[in-house]
Amino acid sequence: MRFLLNHPTERDTAPGLACNPTRDNAAATRRFLTPQIVIRLLAFILLTGALSLAQDKNSPQQKEPTPSPRPEATRAQQKSDQEKEAERKEQSQRVLGVLPQFGVSSRQNASPLAPRQKFHLFVKSAFDPVTIGVVGLQAGLSQAQNEFPAYGQGAEGYGKRFGAAFADQVSSGFWSNYAYPVLLKEDPRYFRLGEGSFTARAFYSIKQEFVCHTDKGGRMFHFSNVLGAFTGGAISNIYYPGKSLARVIPATATSPAIPVYYESERGVSLTMSRAAIALGYGTMGGLFDEFWPDIHRKFSGKHQTQSSSTPGDSK
Repeated sequence: MRFLLNHPTERDTAPGLACNPTRDNAAATRRFLTPQIVIRLLAFILLTGALSLAQDKNSPQQKEPTPSPRPEATRAQQKSDQEKEAERKEQSQRVLGVLPQFGVSSRQNASPLAPRQKFHLFVKSAFDPVTIGVVGLQAGLSQAQNEFPAYGQGAEGYGKRFGAAFADQVSSGFWSNYAYPVLLKEDPRYFRLGEGSFTARAFYSIKQEFVCHTDKGGRMFHFSNVLGAFTGGAISNIYYPGKSLARVIPATATSPAIPVYYESERGVSLTMSRAAIALGYGTMGGLFDEFWPDIHRKFSGKHQTQSSSTPGDSK
């Protein structure tokens, strides 16, 4: 689930047509995501991560179990059949049997992933049929609301919206879950705490967005996640539409022709806002990953209790 939520969707960053009063939702989004707000949001996110990392280093007793530092190559070679089977099960997890949850582990001392395993995790998450279906739904909603009007309508407009949304998904996964983790020797998975108070687990989950497990068994700032969000946001400037002509108001006897342009979907401000949105979605995805087993266990337990009590009632 975290891999589905770690990229900005089209509806979050869509501007409207310049001077078009019917684009209230997109205009409200643009007004809300002002450069000042984006900068403050990013500063808050990075400060939270820095404080979390400093707390980990300065705390004499850590509540979270930490693996013993060992060379990553040795650990990878010593993987037992049981551990390989556990990894296979983890990378086949689905919420309600549908939504992929491949990048989540409940084993705090799990061995690190080799580069080829990180690549396999990225490919499996990014190109899962359910993930592609969610992207298609996002593109359909975007077209229904006429977001990114420069893309137009019809099959061509839908194809462009789908391509942009899918490019967001693949780019985010490639940089955050494969390229940077391999380069920086970081683990892209979410490691569930699974015990403790709600507050402690929620804080732990938020911290996971900014503090990661390393391939040597330690902890460090999650550069892969943050750099991946900014890299994906920067690359999106290639395929999102720039400023383009929408129409021309014909000239009259008293005024010349007036061109009306679609607002540009590129630039530093939009790159920053997309990165901030991606990190925000990643944080929400981490919270979901942390508490979903508890939610599922609670509701499935109630269902089983009701089912087992039904036969005894008819006597």
